[in-house]
Amino acid sequence: MTEYPPSRRTLLRAGGHAMLFAALARTPAFAAPQFLDDPFTLGVASGDPAPDGFVLWTRLAPKPLEPHGGMPAEAVPVSWDVAEDEAFHRIVRTGTALARPELAHSVHVEVEGLGSHRRYWYRFVAGGIPSDTGTVRTAPAAGAALDRLRIAVAGCQHYERGLFTAWRHISEEPDLDLVYHYGDYIYEGKPASPAAAAKAPLVRHHNSDKIYSLDDYRQRYALYKVDPDLKAAHAAAAFVSTFDDHEVENNWAGDLDDGSTPREVFLLRRAAAMQAWYEHMPVRRSQFPHWGSPLTYRRLDFGRLMRLHVLDKRSYRSIRLCEKPGNGNCVDTRDKPDTMLGDAQERWLGKGLTPDFAWNLLGLGGLVMPFDRSAQKIPSNGYDNWTGYPDARARLVRMIQKRGKNVVIAGGDSHMFFIGNLPSRRGDLESPPVAPEFHGTSVSSISTNGLPIGPDPRAATNPHISMIHDQRGYLLFDVKPEVWHTDLRVVDQVFTPGGRIDKLARYVVEPGRPQAVRA
Repeated sequence: MTEYPPSRRTLLRAGGHAMLFAALARTPAFAAPQFLDDPFTLGVASGDPAPDGFVLWTRLAPKPLEPHGGMPAEAVPVSWDVAEDEAFHRIVRTGTALARPELAHSVHVEVEGLGSHRRYWYRFVAGGIPSDTGTVRTAPAAGAALDRLRIAVAGCQHYERGLFTAWRHISEEPDLDLVYHYGDYIYEGKPASPAAAAKAPLVRHHNSDKIYSLDDYRQRYALYKVDPDLKAAHAAAAFVSTFDDHEVENNWAGDLDDGSTPREVFLLRRAAAMQAWYEHMPVRRSQFPHWGSPLTYRRLDFGRLMRLHVLDKRSYRSIRLCEKPGNGNCVDTRDKPDTMLGDAQERWLGKGLTPDFAWNLLGLGGLVMPFDRSAQKIPSNGYDNWTGYPDARARLVRMIQKRGKNVVIAGGDSHMFFIGNLPSRRGDLESPPVAPEFHGTSVSSISTNGLPIGPDPRAATNPHISMIHDQRGYLLFDVKPEVWHTDLRVVDQVFTPGGRIDKLARYVVEPGRPQAVRA
């Protein structure tokens, strides 16, 4: 089946446009190309599981680090199969999609009509060459009872600062239902300078300068996605993906960057970055970036056990507060209440928080809990996270108190584990909590807090935070109706291959008790 971005259905509605759409729908099959190299160098992926299906993704790139991935400027048919067994003896869905040059020869297939809460295997074929095989599990049926969900939570994967060892271990986690990727899939900067290398080890280098154009972003994604550990994780489980700042520019907020770039100029860059994000993530066509911005906030339900709310904390937020004098595109004070999510997304979240599920997981990104930084060696107010948006945080607290049931907050951005509880009263860190927060560390990005691995002195002035720990790794959620377990998984090093995985700590959340308790 030939697939088109949803924007075509919006734009091509009448007259000659309707005729053009009909012509596109009748596009004849293209001759299969002859590839001299593997066209599936960027691997395969699945995403956003539903009770009857999921998204399948790949991108044709026989020469992934060359312009256009080594592909000609023409559409190429890609066939796909979904089977009930790894050997593909029982194929249950099959079809053909067009990999179009306008979308970097990426393919997004939305598979439907499958059984609920079942494991499937999938593969692609282009030019007679098969891809690697991936596996994915559909979600449980709506309203179904479910005994257990296993979810890995990871992000912040700076290519230069470490190997993607954590992704290899995630790919080997048994019986994963999904991976929640909270963003910073790529980093947009130029290769690190010798001075930066002196401060923290570098294990490899970006192969281009700071990125701005669509082709720049595409090649940066390709550089990251050829990594075998990241490819293995994508092939092992469905990803639920959102973005943070480095997919575009560090600390961008709404329609402004963190410098002095004019709004209309930055929006050009943001549009290129968001198209490249869509092209490389296993997301649905409903996330296609209309007018330069994808609609990424969405919900995924898993029977009666859990509802996952995926939030966008970048696109709709108020202008930033200035961290220091001389900052551009920021203000010292705001003359109206701030927002992190925007009015429409806030209303959407409020309507979706219901008691119909045993647990509500908020993929909020960034550190939501207030955080006293007085013991921090490197000066920072933390205004890029929810500390810089206190009105938005207060409204979120009230929303959880009014509508939430067994809410758990997850995310990342700080390149460290922060495990604690969101207080109910502004300015009172010891007030009763409204939700536990599990803030993940990084896959490879190194912390910049200037403090060593081990006990963190900032914990003394943050009684609502149980653990602050600087080490690479990921979170692992084991969700059951009667209890929520969170394991902090850490790798012993990311500078040479073979880093070992270990469990740093386990936390428990019980229904009706909105706090993380160390087991």
